[in-house]
This record gives sequence, C-alpha cells and structure tokens, in this order.
Amino acid sequence: MLDKLFPKMDWFPSWVGRFFWVPLAAGCAALPGGGAAGSAPLGASGMVVDTLLKTELEGVDDTEVVVTYAEFPPHTTLPKHWHPGEEFAYVLEGSATLWQEGKPDTLTKKGDVVKVPPKQVHTAITGDEGVKLVIFRVQEKGQPERVLVE
Repeated sequence: MLDKLFPKMDWFPSWVGRFFWVPLAAGCAALPGGGAAGSAPLGASGMVVDTLLKTELEGVDDTEVVVTYAEFPPHTTLPKHWHPGEEFAYVLEGSATLWQEGKPDTLTKKGDVVKVPPKQVHTAITGDEGVKLVIFRVQEKGQPERVLVE
C-alpha cells in the first residue's frame, strides 16, 4: 500500500522520515490488510478517512503522531475546524483549496505539501476533481484530532 501512496520519495524531507516514515511503515505493515484497518467511510457523502497510524512520537515526551489517508469528492467543503497540533498534508491526486482564517487561500494540487499551524481555523474545498491526501498531525498525546468551530 505504501508504495502506491509514496511512489517517489524525493519530495519527502529527510527530517520527516526520521520521525514519520519508519513508524508509518512499521505501523501499516502491522495492520490487518496492510493498512486498511481504521477505514471510516463517512456516510453517503463519498468521503473516506483512514487512520493509518496513531502512535507516540519517540524521543518527544507526551507527543503523538497521527497519519491519515483521506479522499474528498468533488465539490466538497469540509466543516471549519482546527487541530491542537501541527498538520502537514501531501496531495496524492486531484486538488483542493486550503482556506485558513486570516490568510490567503492556497490552491493545492498533486505533489504539493502544505502545513497548517496548531489551532489555526481552516477548511478544505474541492473543485471538479476532488482530492486524495496523506495527512500527518503532530500533537500533544491525548488531545482530540480535530475541533469543529461554528
């Protein structure tokens, strides 16, 4: 599964590999179905969110990493929300607009990597083609993965 998600790794910064790649590979290999566990199709909307890995970040006290695969269909606007830690997203296919409160919109497309700071209110909006992403979150252990806002 990972070779399909990451067919070419030269975009991947070396420091990220030290913290994420080894635990991600080990964690996905240990999951039933090679990473299919944790699949959570979100109703009839066509959205898919699979938690690939949720583990303690070694060497950093009370910190965890959450790795998620997500698919959002065309013409989808996610609810506005924030995360207690930093979020990094790599676009596998398609495109989406990242809206962040107080910042200019960012159009992301295949091969792009974006960062969302902790507690930054944001959303993603897809156009005609939808988007497939791998999302990495680094946060204090035990915190919620996301908090919805009105």
